[in-house]
Amino acid sequence: MRIVGIADANPALARERAQAAGLQAMPLEALLASEAALILNLTPPQVHHAVGMRVLQAGKHFFTEKPLAATFAQGQELVALARSKGLRVGCAPDTFLGAAGQTLRALIDAGTVGTVRHGTAQFMNHGPDHWHPNPAFFYQPGGGPLHDVGVYYLTHLVNHFGPVARLRSTTHVTHAERRVPFGPCEGQVLPVAVPTHVVTQLEFASGPHIVLTSSFDVWKHGHAPMELYGDDGTLQGADPNQFGGTVRHNLRTGDWARAPGGRPYTTNSRGIGLIDMVLALQAGRPHRCSAEMALHVLEVMDLALEAGRRGEPLCPTTRCERPAPLEGRLT
Repeated sequence: MRIVGIADANPALARERAQAAGLQAMPLEALLASEAALILNLTPPQVHHAVGMRVLQAGKHFFTEKPLAATFAQGQELVALARSKGLRVGCAPDTFLGAAGQTLRALIDAGTVGTVRHGTAQFMNHGPDHWHPNPAFFYQPGGGPLHDVGVYYLTHLVNHFGPVARLRSTTHVTHAERRVPFGPCEGQVLPVAVPTHVVTQLEFASGPHIVLTSSFDVWKHGHAPMELYGDDGTLQGADPNQFGGTVRHNLRTGDWARAPGGRPYTTNSRGIGLIDMVLALQAGRPHRCSAEMALHVLEVMDLALEAGRRGEPLCPTTRCERPAPLEGRLT
């Protein structure tokens, strides 16, 4: 794999980054006309659709930062165009390919605690206001705690259990405006157009019922990122926004036992999903961060917000296969 060049809406920033990495900066039009076979997109979610459509229309494969698009309808358009052109779409997050996510998946698949029936997943912090240099877009459609970070948790759950069949949700716009408390944007007032506290009960087609909480309204909490409750014990997962971390389990009344280590990708390995896609293209196999999984996750997130507005359960129309497990390093 060879990086052809780098483009940005801000040409000066593209030149700065390209120089630091020993790459060539170029306008997006030039990148789309280049020999590159695949374009990696790292723009804010509100323009994922527009950029992706241009990439696919140029005949390039497309791998994008999460979520796939700002709305499910936009995601459908991207996937439909890719299919019509015989191109592939890949989408972050790829953290489920890390050591912790794959360890938890292996414990589930092995039936370590029996059949998993229930569980909780908890993403809660106070949002990116106090550390991000441009936090406003996090509070517009395509942003919010569920689409920004809850997407990691949901993607891990789909990796573990497959597609969601039904969901219920409660949503809350806690403040119509947020004043940045400190940091680079201290004092800036951010209008809020999306719920900032979302609690979703996910019913998976394979059986488990999992409650996912996603919030930008909590300064600190003591919940485990993920706990899965089986007939014979409990599994405790690590932070789905990271690649590594401690995975534990217990059996009935027994003590916690740490899962064995030895798997690769314990540190920040963002990009392995892209590398897996490149290798999959070369080998003619499915890539793990698939368009189908990304589209299903996006539909579930959009439906979670809609279910909160309507106060009734909703059922996704999409389905996806679980990605193949990753036993060792990508080769």
